[in-house]
Amino acid sequence: QAQLVESGGGLVQTGGSLRLSCAASGSIFRIRTWNWYRQAPEKQRELVAIITNGGSTNYADSVKGRFTISRDNAKNTVYLQMKSLKPEDTAVYYCNAVDLVRHYWGQGTQVTVSS
Repeated sequence: QAQLVESGGGLVQTGGSLRLSCAASGSIFRIRTWNWYRQAPEKQRELVAIITNGGSTNYADSVKGRFTISRDNAKNTVYLQMKSLKPEDTAVYYCNAVDLVRHYWGQGTQVTVSS
């Protein structure tokens, strides 16, 4: 099994930046895609960004041009660089990894954007 630990959340003003990290350990060799999700209060969890083992990326329309997902294979870490943050980006952000049979989740990290 894989274990995921997020870090890097916090409080930032509108227009600011944050970089989230997701450190992976355990059986990660079967992981096919690495993803960031977020969940705002009273809203459903939504997919924010995807990066495949081949390096292909995709983003939710709401974050395109502002967020960048990347991966450091040597460190087994996935990042989410967030720029031009808006109050509507406020949410708990979750790292997610998918292999052939299951999803793995981190514990989440809170991002709060003040107006």
